[in-house]
Amino acid sequence: MLTTDVLLRVRGEFLEMPGLRLTRAQAQRLWGLDEGTCVEALRALVEARFLCRNDLDIYSRATAGPARTRSPVH
Repeated sequence: MLTTDVLLRVRGEFLEMPGLRLTRAQAQRLWGLDEGTCVEALRALVEARFLCRNDLDIYSRATAGPARTRSPVH
């Protein structure tokens, strides 16, 4: 279940490590989230334009990410 704590934790990791780039599976393992919660968190942060997702399904900070992104999350 997506909570504010989860969003803050994910956002905080990307703020602490500006070059962080993760696939959904890597993010899920890193934060110990179930697939649904991880997908929701990443989607919310992409929609908020904090994260971007490239054509290889890699997430990064929007300010550090590639020019080409896509949505929505599958």
